[in-house]
Amino acid sequence: MVFLIPDWRPRRSALFMPASNARALHKARTLPADTLIFDLEDSLGPGERETAYANLRELVKGVDFGRRERVIRTSAVETEGFSADFEMALECSPDAVLLPKVEHADTLVLATDRLDRAGSSAKLWAMIESPKALVAIADIASASSRLQCLVVGPNDLAKTTGVAMRPGRMAMIPWFMTIIAAARANDLCVLDGVYNNFRDTEGFAAECAQAAELGFDGKTLIHPSQIDAANTAFTPLEEEFERARRIVEAFADPTNKGRGAIALDGEMVERLHLDSAMRLLEAHKVLDP
Repeated sequence: MVFLIPDWRPRRSALFMPASNARALHKARTLPADTLIFDLEDSLGPGERETAYANLRELVKGVDFGRRERVIRTSAVETEGFSADFEMALECSPDAVLLPKVEHADTLVLATDRLDRAGSSAKLWAMIESPKALVAIADIASASSRLQCLVVGPNDLAKTTGVAMRPGRMAMIPWFMTIIAAARANDLCVLDGVYNNFRDTEGFAAECAQAAELGFDGKTLIHPSQIDAANTAFTPLEEEFERARRIVEAFADPTNKGRGAIALDGEMVERLHLDSAMRLLEAHKVLDP
């Protein structure tokens, strides 16, 4: 099922790219990822920040990336480098700025004020990576009209809670569902976290399938080889689109005018299913133009 927030766009695959890696940034314009996240946080080594800034100015600022969404992740608000990272992000006019390690609604209020004062149209994304963030998730998700997307950080959640990262992530599912519920309550997109072993294609595909079933809109990635699998996992099957068409057509039949529920292919279908079907077909126009 595709959940259409007011400003929905495909975010099935959101690839983290080190801003310090010029070769990766060159390649970004050719990748089939829905979203590119140019990273100024975890992927930067000591002494690489100025190189990263230079790369963003040369290879991202003013560059046409086609339909790909452009997001820049800064360092955390509490860190020394945040202000410079934020200014660098604004200079590149991204679609959104991703704030890592968000634990309080005040973080988003601060960032919103900075965007407003700069006259920027950029949205805000927030990473949920700690117990404090989980406890404050309702306040975080409703903190700013600029907020567009929540991104789960399972690796940091494991580190900050002591919960082991096991295949299937069963211990974390209650947290995931809490984050998803907060996102949906505020018309936000919500993305699953990265899968570390990019050579484990079967494990990655299984985790994508789990994330899609839980209700995530897409998955953040660490390697281009993961893009196709993510796009496949978060794209409804053609049979689902066809089923949606049949539901819409059935309710459009004059004999069903005003009815709240109808029989279709041996099943009872209600108007809530019609709403979902119409959302799915709207998404199909974008996913398969």
